Amino acid sequence: METIPYDKRSGKIWFNNDLVNWSDAKIHVLNHGLHYASCVFEGERVYDGEIFKLEEHTDRLFYSAKRMGITVPYSTHQINEACKKIINVQKVRNGYVRPVIWRGSEMMAISAQKNKTNVAIATWEWGSYFDPKLKLEGIKLNISSWRRPSPNSIPWDTKAAGLYMICTLSKHEAEKQGYTDSLMLDHEGNIAEATGANIFFKTPSGELHTPIPDSFLDGITRRSIITIAKSKGIKVNERKITTDELKNFEGCFLTGTAAEVTPVAQINESKFKVCKLITDLSKSYQSLVRKDSAA
Repeated sequence: METIPYDKRSGKIWFNNDLVNWSDAKIHVLNHGLHYASCVFEGERVYDGEIFKLEEHTDRLFYSAKRMGITVPYSTHQINEACKKIINVQKVRNGYVRPVIWRGSEMMAISAQKNKTNVAIATWEWGSYFDPKLKLEGIKLNISSWRRPSPNSIPWDTKAAGLYMICTLSKHEAEKQGYTDSLMLDHEGNIAEATGANIFFKTPSGELHTPIPDSFLDGITRRSIITIAKSKGIKVNERKITTDELKNFEGCFLTGTAAEVTPVAQINESKFKVCKLITDLSKSYQSLVRKDSAA
């Protein structure tokens, strides 16, 4: 089904503390965020009219901005209230929220000391990130030729725009090869994450293994799934995982705000089952987000 381009949609966007018409939420082409990636953002899910873990997302947004040397001209409370306001204005019941912070156009060079900080929040109705049929059967990943940079070379624990450049390259590469997404390795060659989601593996004995987030984002959904798994008595091992170990696992799934819990059926030549433990975790996660939205 064809979707409406994002610059052609209607309604309002929260833009620097004003509600502006969707088509009027514009920036100049010579802005620092576009040219030098001085931009951070969040991705949030709306369930039954409520944003799941809004405060945690906003806290991470402000942390990302601080790590990038960007001073946000609003408080976390103001941004939380703005997020709630815009989903009500747009009447979004089950969808996505995108707060974004970037440096403006006052200076156009590496230095941006005098640039204004801009903040916008948009929201729209949105269903599954991956095709619902693929989520049932499990998606297929290749292994990206790009690696997550070493942690001393980037602000790796932020949701900063520049960090996603290699994610786009990796996902495009995967799609050209007939895969749905791409598995990215860290700078040491260990398993890191997918292009926009964390990854878990299940052993034949029923334990979960997931990479230590020491060079990539420790996702909010990832932490929620670990909490759910532990509440069910499932042992969760956070450790370095090599690609040689893929053959030892019988199940695999991704977690993320957009991906939610998405089973993986194949990584290159390694195949996995969409087992009961994964479907049970997915159901429990859906119960959690719906329960929180009803609270």
